[in-house]
Amino acid sequence: MFERGIEIKTPAQIESMRAAGLVVGSALALLRSVVASGMTTAELDTIAHDHIRSQGATSNFLGYHGFTGVICTSVNDQVVHGIPGTRVLRDGDIISIDCGAIVDGWHGDAATTVAIGEVPDEVTALMRVTEDALWRGIAAARLGGRVSDISHAVEATVDAAGDYGIVEGYTGHGIGSAMHQPPNVPNYGRPGRGPKLVKGLALAVEPMVTLGSPETRTLADDWTVVTTDRSWAAHYEHTFTLTDTGAWVLTELDGGKARLAELGVPYGGH
Repeated sequence: MFERGIEIKTPAQIESMRAAGLVVGSALALLRSVVASGMTTAELDTIAHDHIRSQGATSNFLGYHGFTGVICTSVNDQVVHGIPGTRVLRDGDIISIDCGAIVDGWHGDAATTVAIGEVPDEVTALMRVTEDALWRGIAAARLGGRVSDISHAVEATVDAAGDYGIVEGYTGHGIGSAMHQPPNVPNYGRPGRGPKLVKGLALAVEPMVTLGSPETRTLADDWTVVTTDRSWAAHYEHTFTLTDTGAWVLTELDGGKARLAELGVPYGGH
């Protein structure tokens, strides 16, 4: 069902999204466990592809507007949409891995950033702040609230942590029977605005935060987005929904139970 252009899912459809989310969550967990110096981004893509197929799911990235991977692999100053290929990862790099999957026509989408070996303290802090902003954005969502409540929480978390850049040109999004749907979920803004948060709405929240300027440009491959000042960036994402009892993070293996408890937020999954 669509309400003012926004897809509202039935409980059964949300269950299918949870199945897709578990494929995505387990794929990212696998990639975090194996990524290492000396690997190419194409090798990571192959591992992800094999895992998604082994779970009886399909990739929603592969072939999307011509994209050639099942994951996006964005290294260091690459913010999002990096194409897997011959790039070799080295100690001291960070890589943002974005992954999606489809089960029974329903989509999951999530991303994480991983350090290869030892990285500077400021980069570790960047990753921590970005992931914290993601979770605090989800934690701000309440039935009857508004989409920009999430946006404001993301922005406030990043701003309170230090002098970071919040990428504004790329946003979170609605998700369901397609990977990208209305509404957009910006990573900045005043609370209390935008569509109402209701049961059956599923959103992908994905802050992208930089160590320098938030300005970006797209490389000649028409996909890879990099910071204009070459500052490094982190990217985290989860797909979630709201139930009568709280938030349910469909792409987190435990449904978000542990992180939401840390933030004092009710858990809405099962």
